[in-house]
Amino acid sequence: MSPSQESVYPEYETDSSQTSKLIRKFKETPFVPIGMAGFAAVVGYGLYRLKHRGEMKMSLHLIHMRVAAQGFVVGAITCGVLYSMFRDYVVKPKE
Repeated sequence: MSPSQESVYPEYETDSSQTSKLIRKFKETPFVPIGMAGFAAVVGYGLYRLKHRGEMKMSLHLIHMRVAAQGFVVGAITCGVLYSMFRDYVVKPKE
């Protein structure tokens, strides 16, 4: 490819740093970082509670932790889909 030719993907080449790409993605889909943070919080809390689970079996505790983490992520994805549908179909003026 010669230097005089235009780039096929100019929007991807202008953002050269990983941080700017990450910030742009978070602005496009705001519920993804919320889901990731919630997942990390549930796992962190589950690991904290692992020592104080009492008579509960380890496998049952891990199943509860997995279900809670998955529930938070699915809820965040659902909110993100509803938000994008609202933004595209309700707020966006008809053309």
